[in-house]
Amino acid sequence: MTPPAPGPHEPGEPHDASAAPGRSETREERADRKWADLLQELRVAQTGVQILFGFLLTVVFQQRFTTLSGTDRTIYVVTVVLGAATTGALVAPVSFHRLLSGQRLKPETVRWAGWLTLVGLALLLATMASSMLLILRIVVSPNGTALWLVAGIAAWFALCWFAFPAWARHAARRQRSVTTGDGGGAEGE
Repeated sequence: MTPPAPGPHEPGEPHDASAAPGRSETREERADRKWADLLQELRVAQTGVQILFGFLLTVVFQQRFTTLSGTDRTIYVVTVVLGAATTGALVAPVSFHRLLSGQRLKPETVRWAGWLTLVGLALLLATMASSMLLILRIVVSPNGTALWLVAGIAAWFALCWFAFPAWARHAARRQRSVTTGDGGGAEGE
């Protein structure tokens, strides 16, 4: 058994061997770091979704809204509901943290907030695709062109937001397992 790496650990708190290579942090220190990272990510996503959602809420008050077809109105309603769900998922980590603060549940809070953020990003993708569908049906006309354009952009978002990061994570784990011979099981950015 190797002794804990030197670092600022609380007395009696062991070094966490599952921390990422090169890091000397306890479970709580890692949770604090991940929470700070998550908050930075959420600031970017929350700003974007709040602007988009605010815009969506004003559309119904525009004069041209009354001329939308029934299909376009349905797309609008779906888009607003998706926008509200996205806002809820991306703001939820703040509520989670506030309600669980002081309960010594930071690692669990970070884990749940991470999942809520992923759900929020998936909902944001759906909201943006739905918004684009509505706009492109009006601009391009309600033919198949709008659907193809939206499908292409949604696929691009899915690649950038989910597939590329998943691939990079898998490639890094594979590289670690080759380099260290340990199977790449260490986790913790």
